[in-house]
Amino acid sequence: METNGKTRVTGLFGYPVEHTLSPAMHNAAFRDIGLNYCYVPFLVHPDSLVNAVHAIKALNLAGVNVTVPHKEKVIPLLDEVNQEAAFIGAVNTIVNSDGRLIGYNTDGRGFMQSLAEKNVSLEGKDVVIVGAGGASRAISYYICQKAESLSIYDIDKEKLEKLVKDLQQISKSVSTLTKTTGLDRFHIIINATPLGLKEEDPLPFDASQLSKEQVICDLVYKKTRLMEEASKKGCVNLHGLGMLLWQGVLAFELWTGIRPNVEIMRNALMSFSNK
Repeated sequence: METNGKTRVTGLFGYPVEHTLSPAMHNAAFRDIGLNYCYVPFLVHPDSLVNAVHAIKALNLAGVNVTVPHKEKVIPLLDEVNQEAAFIGAVNTIVNSDGRLIGYNTDGRGFMQSLAEKNVSLEGKDVVIVGAGGASRAISYYICQKAESLSIYDIDKEKLEKLVKDLQQISKSVSTLTKTTGLDRFHIIINATPLGLKEEDPLPFDASQLSKEQVICDLVYKKTRLMEEASKKGCVNLHGLGMLLWQGVLAFELWTGIRPNVEIMRNALMSFSNK
């Protein structure tokens, strides 16, 4: 579809943005429905974030996604933040609603949907998350309400203790983990660290302790060394593309009020991720 004077613009604020797969899946979904929308990645230096957020209103953008390193710092610049995003302390989707900028976080719900489509249930399961950053906060908000227990590990003890304390307001089944040994006792193990983005990255934990009875999730958006090692052990594997897909589906609905064709978005995502 060609752009014109009526085209509604959505996009991504991040630094960097060269690696993003979001334009492929969103623009494919816009074309499929015939919506006069487009999705553009915007390279927003941290020093320019305030001006970029003001530009959403000034340019009448329909909304944007927000990624590293802006998810937390964008919050005080918005007119409203929904309850989920406020608890998580991070926004990944902004909607321009008649000149009011409203912040949401669709990461956690996206992750939960990626589990559901693989028939992975949290009921009665002991879950561990390695990493206590923004991605961990987003998914743990939901996991602690469904799982039998949730343990979290991070080398940053202050960040870890704050997250666990916050989550314990929702569920008493949340606890800190002091080391990444003994992971064989967990039903589901989730890597929420950036380890795996680079080929030379070490594993987030010793993969020799894995067994085929476990589900291993890696939030990195590609096949990582952890996924390869888990496959060798016969584990059920989920990588971050599922979460990326479903958080995008939810963002699309927030901007347009329309449910996109999920398979169109999935196919576009898989096509570009393999390039």
